[in-house]
Amino acid sequence: MPIYEYRCENGHHFDVMQKMTDGPVTECEVCGAPVQRVFHPVAVHFKGSGFYNTDYGTAKRNRQTASSAESGADKHDAKQAEKKSSDSSSSSSSSSSSSDSAPSKATPKAD
Repeated sequence: MPIYEYRCENGHHFDVMQKMTDGPVTECEVCGAPVQRVFHPVAVHFKGSGFYNTDYGTAKRNRQTASSAESGADKHDAKQAEKKSSDSSSSSSSSSSSSDSAPSKATPKAD
């Protein structure tokens, strides 16, 4: 038989063991005030094919994602730094060569 939790308007909490076919309790055992049944969420884990394992958090998975994020970020940062250094060296050499080949034009000043 299930145990149901009830709460009255005056704040009293009490549990009642009753059959599923029995009617709900309508008044408080302590003060006689009207009561309501208290519902609690149930923890459900769906297992089997069709459900993702990543839906359920674990400490091991958190450690793995943290370590992969750090290693991935390090590699990404190294690639970005390498790319920036190669871009800056190629742009500085191309800008110096373009300034040598093209004469500079002076812009006239408006009086």
